[in-house]
Amino acid sequence: MIDDVEHTNEIQGRSLWRDARARFMANRAALFGLVVLCFVVIFAAFGGLIAQFEPDYVDFSLMGSNAYMGTPSIETGHYFGVDYDGRDLFARTVMGTRISLLVGVVGAVVAVVVGTLYGAVAGYVGGRVDNAMMRTVDILMSIPFMFVLILMLVIFGRSMLMLFLGIGLISWLDMSRIARGQTLSIKNTEFVEAAVATGVRPLTIIIRHIVPNLLGIVIVYSTLLVPQMIIFESFISYLGLGIQEPNTSLGALINQGSEQLNNGTLWMLTYPLVFFLITLFGFFFVGDGLRDALDPKDR
Repeated sequence: MIDDVEHTNEIQGRSLWRDARARFMANRAALFGLVVLCFVVIFAAFGGLIAQFEPDYVDFSLMGSNAYMGTPSIETGHYFGVDYDGRDLFARTVMGTRISLLVGVVGAVVAVVVGTLYGAVAGYVGGRVDNAMMRTVDILMSIPFMFVLILMLVIFGRSMLMLFLGIGLISWLDMSRIARGQTLSIKNTEFVEAAVATGVRPLTIIIRHIVPNLLGIVIVYSTLLVPQMIIFESFISYLGLGIQEPNTSLGALINQGSEQLNNGTLWMLTYPLVFFLITLFGFFFVGDGLRDALDPKDR
């Protein structure tokens, strides 16, 4: 009898996040993706400490002869070789990985914050306000995303801040629709009705009661949104409108490496492309693991 009571208390004591953590830890692909992301973050944060050259240092003796003198070598200190301009590719890859991660994370945070608040307000208020807000989202979604982003960069300048804001502020539309749908199913629950009955203001209800209950879907969507932001930034940099010299990103490095394939310098494309792919796959695996762990239909 005592064992049954203890077993019942143990089952009742399992919270949503504890159960989700157990599910996530049991997912080998998600754990592998998490390990890969930790490696990429450590490389981006501390890779510069083991680099022998600065990212913008130009070795003029290697310019024009990098196909046979600038190959990857531990002895020369160019672990990943040099790029077309004679700059150390290892240091450039560290910088590119760091900037690409920043663009992805900052863009995803902006999109999630704006989209979640917008969708939560629309779903909670309802009526004509909800209809007007969501029709605005529908109109904005009909405008080509890349065209707007390229236009913003051309008009306001090709700066890193504008790239952050441009990607984030345009990518919140999908998040707003997700948050609005979840809010519609939450606003009629008992704890929200109790807050309304006690006279809590609508804005306080949205921030303290609605948004925290959207945290699960927000975390899942944000992990899947980061690689999408990185792909957008890489495409923009590939077109020459993204990160500008002397800074660089993985997309810009891939663009420069692809232009030198005919010169026998395959490493210029290989190393940035490898870090680009493992970063994307790491986020995708972690996002899928979080989705499976936080999906209420699986519990």
